[in-house]
Amino acid sequence: MPSATFDSVLRSVKRGEIAPAYYLHGPADLLKDELVRGVVDHVLDPGLRDFNLDQRSAAQLDPEEIYSLCRTPPMMAERRVVVLREVEAWKRKTKSRSVALDYLVKASPETVLLLVQGAGDEKEDKDLARLAVTVACEPLAPDRAVRWILHRAKGMGVTVEPDAADHLVRAVGTDLGGLASELEKLASAAGESAITAGRVAELVGVRHGETMYDWRDAVFDGAPGRAAGLLGPVLGQAGVSGVKLLTVLGTTLVALGAIRAAYDRNVTGRRLEDAGFQLQKRVRPFGLLSWSEEARRWARWAPDWTPGRIRAALRAAVAADLALKSTMISDERGVLTDLVLRIGMPAVEAA
Repeated sequence: MPSATFDSVLRSVKRGEIAPAYYLHGPADLLKDELVRGVVDHVLDPGLRDFNLDQRSAAQLDPEEIYSLCRTPPMMAERRVVVLREVEAWKRKTKSRSVALDYLVKASPETVLLLVQGAGDEKEDKDLARLAVTVACEPLAPDRAVRWILHRAKGMGVTVEPDAADHLVRAVGTDLGGLASELEKLASAAGESAITAGRVAELVGVRHGETMYDWRDAVFDGAPGRAAGLLGPVLGQAGVSGVKLLTVLGTTLVALGAIRAAYDRNVTGRRLEDAGFQLQKRVRPFGLLSWSEEARRWARWAPDWTPGRIRAALRAAVAADLALKSTMISDERGVLTDLVLRIGMPAVEAA
């Protein structure tokens, strides 16, 4: 069957357009759980849920149990829901897999089957994808993660200001598990008060203007002094390492090279921003800010970052990466300070 997005499936479920089978895979387990919860809430009456909901591990079921679960009729309701997790185990259990695939060919209209693959096995199962509505639960883009925070907070009865949600994503990243954990802490401490960006900075420990993206921006803005000064607080944050900072820097350099090539073809202004947006739409880079934010930055930096300067910065970044991964080097801050001082200012282009 055709694949669908997380949002499109949720919208169709809310409209009452329920498919007989869904196959969920990808690294974002929290999104899978939300989709399962959304289907269960819209299909089953709360008073009859215990009679019409089965959640089992596919790894622990024999072929007869799989058949029975899928073919059992609902009790006092139009449909029942069966959630089978760890379906990647079927790759090793051929009989169970065969029974499941045979069922999907002629799925019961009285059963909604949700096949959930664990994050440890992200590769799509082609046979399951062919017979069920397939949803790839991928990490959210930063702007989508901000909306996710606001939606989840609303469900918790907590008010989060938009700039607070944005700062939380910049500080923690887009991992939904980490965001959910920090949001629970913030909600517990906030009481009835709205969660502000200042409150996020206070409780998460990352002040506004001191995220790894602020460090990256200082490098490309040609402010090496500020970039070097930010290394202390940024490297002191949970989950931030020298290699992670280099990854953000390297991804930006490669993208900036493509945008500079467009600039050299006399693409400027909004057209240059659009080129950056379309590049991200094609490549879908991970670990940066929202597409629109990145596109604006790249367009702003392109005039000052010549091809020669970009190449020199990439060579310096590779050298820094090797230094960070060397068993002889332990001072991340020293390596990165040297890097930002080398590439943070316009340099004389080498031949």
